[in-house]
Amino acid sequence: MANPKPTIAISMGDPAGVGPEVIVGTWAETFVHDLCRPFVVGHPEILRRAARLWHLPIRVVEIADPAQAQPSPQTLPCVPCGPDDALKVCPGTVDPRAGQAAYQSVVQAAQFVLAGQADALTTAPLHKEALHLAGYHFTGHTELLASLCGVQDFAMMLYLGPDEQIRSPSGLAVVHVTLHTSMRRVFDQLTVENVLAKCRLADQFMRQLMPAAQRPRIGLAALNPHAGEGGLFGQEEKTILQPAAQQARQEGLDIQGPLPVDTLMVRARDGQFDAVVAMYHDQGHIALKLLGMYRAVNVTLGLPIVRTSVAHGTAFDIAWQRRAETAGMIEALRVAAQLARKRISK
Repeated sequence: MANPKPTIAISMGDPAGVGPEVIVGTWAETFVHDLCRPFVVGHPEILRRAARLWHLPIRVVEIADPAQAQPSPQTLPCVPCGPDDALKVCPGTVDPRAGQAAYQSVVQAAQFVLAGQADALTTAPLHKEALHLAGYHFTGHTELLASLCGVQDFAMMLYLGPDEQIRSPSGLAVVHVTLHTSMRRVFDQLTVENVLAKCRLADQFMRQLMPAAQRPRIGLAALNPHAGEGGLFGQEEKTILQPAAQQARQEGLDIQGPLPVDTLMVRARDGQFDAVVAMYHDQGHIALKLLGMYRAVNVTLGLPIVRTSVAHGTAFDIAWQRRAETAGMIEALRVAAQLARKRISK
């Protein structure tokens, strides 16, 4: 085939959350199967429960190997994974059995991609406290996958494709210098090298989506109000962010900043930037989710594999009530397929 559909492994996520029902709700969309060949790694009976919840005529077929997957809107191939006691977990509860099931699912799915048996990984949300209760002390998918892949230089990114709100032709990416950490620890983790590394990752990602002759336009977010106001509100802009931006420009990156975040995100929305490098989790997440909560895709940068995810969590408050939104999973699969096709064509 000239343009083979990429095979995407989907990890089931926390069985007490919305992950299984979001996967099944997405499965019935015909155009998803036009984009890729998906299969799920998780407990097949939990997926059958989700199909019954949605009242969908989807048959969950157990397979031993990704090569056996023959997905369709009516057939969901599943590689069985996870303990049977996950079936006893109550919806919307933090439970170590659910954390164990989610952990095994994402690890097995990632191993399929690392082994070349799938072209990309898309993850349903896991619950960080449940993960910890199960004995796995990672602060999220990003850190877990970085450890599994043996990489040190990685970043969490949210991405919105172009639409009537996002006016950059290639969409808008927001890359975070620090990840899941307390605000007190953010300042210790902000260094010239860390900021520079995330600017490079933002540039590398957006270049996959842009014409070869173009360089992504990157806006570097300030840490302090008004970009420090000349040092009145903090010195980090002068001592960390400006040197990082200067070095990035010397390497050929098209970067501006540090810029005040309140106006930077408006300018990025209006198409003046293709990517923004934010200093901490909420600085980037809040703005991008306001622009497109259910279209945003989480992409892990720096891995040897393609990994995308929905940008929301386990949503315990609405789990297993047929209220979960599927748009995020659809978009996560679309972006995964797009990135995987780029790699396949190389």
